[in-house]
Amino acid sequence: MAALRALRPFMHREFRVLISALSISIFGSGMWAVAMVYEVIHLGGGPLELSLVATAASVGLVGFVLAGGIAADRFPQRLLIIAVEGANLAVIATVTLLAMLNVLQLWHLAIGAFVLGVGQAFFFPAYSAILPRILPAEDLLAANGMEGTVRPILQQAAGPAIAGILVAAFSPAHSIAGVAACHFLAFAILNFLGRQNPSVPETSPEHASRSFFRDLREGFGYTVRTPWLLWTLVWACLSVLFLIGPIEVLLPFVVRDQLGGDSRMFGFLLAVMGVGSAVAALATASFPLPRRYLTVMVVTWGLGSLPVAAIGFMDSVWLLGAAMLIFGVTEGMGTVIWGTLLQRRVPRHLLGRISSLDFFVSLALMPVSMALAGPVAEVVPIWLIFLVAGLVCPIMAFVAVFAARMMTDEIENPLTPAETEATDTQPDAV
Repeated sequence: MAALRALRPFMHREFRVLISALSISIFGSGMWAVAMVYEVIHLGGGPLELSLVATAASVGLVGFVLAGGIAADRFPQRLLIIAVEGANLAVIATVTLLAMLNVLQLWHLAIGAFVLGVGQAFFFPAYSAILPRILPAEDLLAANGMEGTVRPILQQAAGPAIAGILVAAFSPAHSIAGVAACHFLAFAILNFLGRQNPSVPETSPEHASRSFFRDLREGFGYTVRTPWLLWTLVWACLSVLFLIGPIEVLLPFVVRDQLGGDSRMFGFLLAVMGVGSAVAALATASFPLPRRYLTVMVVTWGLGSLPVAAIGFMDSVWLLGAAMLIFGVTEGMGTVIWGTLLQRRVPRHLLGRISSLDFFVSLALMPVSMALAGPVAEVVPIWLIFLVAGLVCPIMAFVAVFAARMMTDEIENPLTPAETEATDTQPDAV
């Protein structure tokens, strides 16, 4: 029964089309992460040049993600998703052609990375906003769990692995050609998404004519007036600030100095975290949404950060692996519930903007956290940095639960199967 629940979204044709295209696209994104690195090296670039290309992608993503949320609320999400995948295909195909002709330059890669970042900024709010239109509410948890399962497997494991094989066997240009093939196939599949039903307009003429800043203010205003949403985002800000830098920047030094390990051990630990996240996402999708959904989500996230506090004291790779596994499992479980809550409780005309705001909050502080981790480690022992990070997040999780009155809110706003059947309507046409 649990397995059938996780697969229930596949009963809907539109979801089958969407998840198939998404899986192929994120597999290509995983390949690009490796192919781009070795293409920069092939062109004679070093860490500085690689950083510039990666920064171009981040600038495109962070700079346009709020605009992407507004676009997802104003225009048909189907058209946005297809347009983004078409742009991805055009960019990667161009880079492939230039690489094959041996005329590719670093500035070509930087521009391509920037456009791909902009594409992500428009894709993910549209994807989040389209799911409630193609699926009944009771299937959203399973749909988010499925996405949370395939993403780490394809984008963090399979895609990079295949790209590495292609680079070693042929060249970075051939690996980029593989990325182009993925985006071509994803673009072709997305064109099978059903067309917008004219009787169900997604955007009123009055809404379409409103200003960018008015739409932005409306999204921020809703967030501030909604305690469970506001305090979850506050917790997310602090968790990104305190956790991402230590894990991404300082963990390799823990592996080297405390365990005597190398890049293979570091990669193994990240893989353990990714696998834990994927398995937890699938497991969460296999069961109904918890009755205490807000409390479970935030407390799970908070308690999952506790093992991070002990990382600076660990001298065993298996203990460290267990800590990363717990962190990945709780991250995956909480993220699936969070995505479902946005789609279930945020009004549809605001969902794109709120999703993009969530995305922006995480992205904006991620580079800050990584930039601070190194300098702070010069004056503060690494064990103390991990200790503080692992303790601040659980404390803030409990603060968020009580400050937002989440335990009362989730009882007053139940999202049980019975409530779903009584109140929800059929999904809209896309």
